[in-house]
Order: sequence, then C-alpha cells, then structure tokens
Amino acid sequence: MSYDPNNIFAKILRGEIPNDTVHEDEDVLAFRDINPQAPVHVLVIPKGEYVSLDDFARDAPAEAVGRFFAKVGQIARDLGVAGEGYRLIANTGRHGGQEVPHFHVHILGGRSIGPMVVKR
Repeated sequence: MSYDPNNIFAKILRGEIPNDTVHEDEDVLAFRDINPQAPVHVLVIPKGEYVSLDDFARDAPAEAVGRFFAKVGQIARDLGVAGEGYRLIANTGRHGGQEVPHFHVHILGGRSIGPMVVKR
C-alpha cells in the first residue's frame, strides 16, 4: 500500500482539519480521538509519510523510530496513565484493523481496558 497524502491524518498535519492536540513537536503530533474508547484515548502520529508500523520500522531511520516510541512513553506519562497502566495499539493493514493509512498508535487508559482480544 502506498502513502495517500489525502488521508485524514495528513490533512490534520497540514492544518486542514482541526484536532484536540495534547502534544506536538518537530517529530510527532498527539491528539485526542474523536470517538474515544476509554477516558484517555490519544492518537500519536509521526510527521513523516509512513503507512503502517511495518513501513515505519522498515523505512524510518532507527533513531527516528526510537525517538517516536520514547515520545509515546512521555506522552502517556504526561497524560497520567503510566502509573496504573495503559494499552498501546498499532493496527497494521486490513487484517489488523487499520482504518487510516498513516502510521499511528492509540494510547488508551484511565480505566481497566479489559481483555486484549475477544475470541470469535
């Protein structure tokens, strides 16, 4: 899958769509999910054009990958969910449930999130 520069997160990064920013710097943007699944539900996206975690881990410089995940941890601490715990989700591809073709992680916390996967 190639990167679509018109995906919703690309539009958010360009300022074409508003968001509720919780953190922004030269590398990442973190904002509240418009359909939160927990009291704290924040999306963290890199500012580069990466489709998925697979794409990001393969094509981004190792230092950028490390900085991204260090910032995700810092954002979770800043949100106050690190102490009791939180879930970090990165959906990748169609079978992984990825809906937006721009790599992103979800930070969910503020309550017990429940089982990781429900068997069907």
